[in-house]
Amino acid sequence: MSLKVYIWGLIVSMLLALAIWLFVIFNIDPYEAGLIGQIFFFASFFLFLLGIFVNILVWLRTKFLGGDVAVGTMGLSFRQGTLLAILAITLIGLNMGGYLIWWVGLLITAGIFLIELFFLSR
Repeated sequence: MSLKVYIWGLIVSMLLALAIWLFVIFNIDPYEAGLIGQIFFFASFFLFLLGIFVNILVWLRTKFLGGDVAVGTMGLSFRQGTLLAILAITLIGLNMGGYLIWWVGLLITAGIFLIELFFLSR
């Protein structure tokens, strides 16, 4: 798959996830809908953040490393985008529950960083 097709597919899927997330925000109250509403909220927001982060990482790699290298590192961009989206969703979920303290946020960020270092070392 070429880089242009991959980027356009990411953009279209990101916009679809944004539309679903906005639908959930405006039509479903996550607090009143209970667990199902919160699952829809976090899942759609995760997919939207995943698309944003992967697009940014692919764009940065294309800009600084060139198109040929960016095609070879798409898996790396997808993995790092996924980890960043997991980090953001975890921090937002902890904040929503009232459990986010600065050192808890640092521990979670360090854990995600260590997971990425594990994958980079392999």
